[in-house]
Amino acid sequence: MSDHPELTKLIFGRLTWDAIPLHEPILLATFAAVVLGGVAMLVALTYFRVWGTLWRDWITSIDHKKIGIMYIILGLVMLLRGFADALMMRAQQAVAFGDVAGYLPPHHYDQIFTAHGVIMIFFVAMPLVTGLMNYVVPLQIGARDVAFPFLNNFSFWMTTFGAGLVMASLFVGEFARTGWLAYPPLSGILASPDVGVDYYIWSLQIAGVGTLLSGVNLVATIVKMRAPGMTMMKMPVFTWTSLCTNVLIVAAFPVLTAVLALLSLDRYVGTNFFTNDLGGNAMMYVNLIWIWGHPEVYILVLPAFGIFSEVVSTFCSKRLFGYASMVYATVVITILSYLVWLHHFFTMGSGASVNSFFGITTMIISIPTGAKIFNWLFTMYRGRIRFELPMMWTIGFMVTFVIGGMTGVLLAVPPADFVLHNSLFLIAHFHNVIIGGVLFGLLAGITYWFPKAFGFKLDPFWGKCSFWFWLVGFYVAFMPLYVLGLMGVTRRVSHFEDPSLQIWFQIAAFGAVLIAFGIACFIIQLVVSFIRRESLRDTTGDPWLGRTLEWSTASPPPDYNFAFTPRVHDNDAWYDMKSNGYERPVTGFLPIHMPKNTAAGFIIAALSAVIGFALIWHMWLVAGVGFAAMMVAIIVHTFNYKRDFHIPAEDVLRVETARTRLLAGHV
Repeated sequence: MSDHPELTKLIFGRLTWDAIPLHEPILLATFAAVVLGGVAMLVALTYFRVWGTLWRDWITSIDHKKIGIMYIILGLVMLLRGFADALMMRAQQAVAFGDVAGYLPPHHYDQIFTAHGVIMIFFVAMPLVTGLMNYVVPLQIGARDVAFPFLNNFSFWMTTFGAGLVMASLFVGEFARTGWLAYPPLSGILASPDVGVDYYIWSLQIAGVGTLLSGVNLVATIVKMRAPGMTMMKMPVFTWTSLCTNVLIVAAFPVLTAVLALLSLDRYVGTNFFTNDLGGNAMMYVNLIWIWGHPEVYILVLPAFGIFSEVVSTFCSKRLFGYASMVYATVVITILSYLVWLHHFFTMGSGASVNSFFGITTMIISIPTGAKIFNWLFTMYRGRIRFELPMMWTIGFMVTFVIGGMTGVLLAVPPADFVLHNSLFLIAHFHNVIIGGVLFGLLAGITYWFPKAFGFKLDPFWGKCSFWFWLVGFYVAFMPLYVLGLMGVTRRVSHFEDPSLQIWFQIAAFGAVLIAFGIACFIIQLVVSFIRRESLRDTTGDPWLGRTLEWSTASPPPDYNFAFTPRVHDNDAWYDMKSNGYERPVTGFLPIHMPKNTAAGFIIAALSAVIGFALIWHMWLVAGVGFAAMMVAIIVHTFNYKRDFHIPAEDVLRVETARTRLLAGHV
């Protein structure tokens, strides 16, 4: 290779041994732990001979239920990485005062807070939200799968390999030091000539394609594949919020793709879209990224609202109060979410008129959100409330989210925002709504639908331990940040001089430790539940007595979901069927046509990740070969028509007969 330096550069680009951070003891120890953990997992998979099952039944699966579960697993794995970054930041800020520099060098700290934001939004919240929508929506609308099953598999693997690129930056090169939205000029080639911003761009481009295609898929599924009788105003509220979420995804994510493409052109070929000279305008980037970024907040929180609606109705044994107003509020939030993006940069000189418009629209969007809170409260009023774990998450959300909403209305006032902008008050508000709204909702949803997916409940003791550690830990971790923000302390600072601030950061760090205990209890809950699964199994097959259609299937549901397409007469479909003496059919079963599994989605997504890695390191030959291979894989898949199989009628009869016996005397 040394005799052909041009060929070496063509193949390896900027990638050298210096890209391995051997001089960073924290990264080196993490790398060693990851390698040892990976080797141990490979040995375990080989020892228990599960490679075949893993490949046939999961990696190549196009079953929406398995893909939904894999999305949730991806989100939980990335939660561990993203929260580890949060703990490192809190520990650094708790000790780095005066002459004590702390244990993180400034350039490493900057990478950590950028990676934390990117991972938590794109690779924790988004996969968890998408996983729950993938699993639940087809069951709620009476469909056997999503509209485009292969596209579903491909979307998941694109998201996964995008996450893999972020993880690769930990050990090969570095990540961006720009903050999670990568504003220019910090993200420009002059301020960031290294590969960190390129990792940011290509990981989000690859994952963004997966998210966009998943959004198209779920919109098509909800619009075209509902069971007979399920009009739009008979859809479950979670399906409504999923529809609005995916409409936002289809509308917003192309903007993210475009703005990152323009930024990559600035960095790779020397255009000047976002520079301060030659006609460029950095504010155009800020506008475009927030035209995507603010709808993204509602992309995350709307499905959580849908989860809370299902949970409150189930555990209060009542119809949801104000179904129509809940639907209208969801649609209004969806529309208004596109009219408030500028409140993220009130301080950048847009002028009083523009700031006033966006301040008013931001306050208006709190009205339909408040209507939802009142609807949940009125559903609880005079209901037979069962304080099961999903309901506990819901009540914790209602208190916490209202606080976050009030601080959001405060930040919607431009003069107040001029004082609080870029302070820790803003960080506290954002985490208040994302943790108290999105994450609490996702944990409620995972707990609520877990027995539907696996046939047994999660252990309640460890679940309640996790809930209380999360709830108390959140308040201990983030209320001090409100105080510090009101004192004028700015965010993204790794070292402080004023010793009077240290106690607040130490309290916040203790809160982060409590949240870590909450995450640990959740992991213990999963392990204990698996060990005790027989004692946690609900023999009725309907563990929460849910009111919507997904609870009418077996737990876990068969591959085909429904032997007969259900007919819907009410928005509480399963409750309505039970109330009217529904009898499960015992004859007339026919073979069921289902699509086959395929490896194409995994292969195309893996090649996309290879291309992304090559573009990050300017490995032009590898990028070209990878692109050609990806085109070949796409063409081969396109002309591979033999992708269907039939489930014999006798197999359907056996499954449905067993289900009928299980429900005997219960329906």
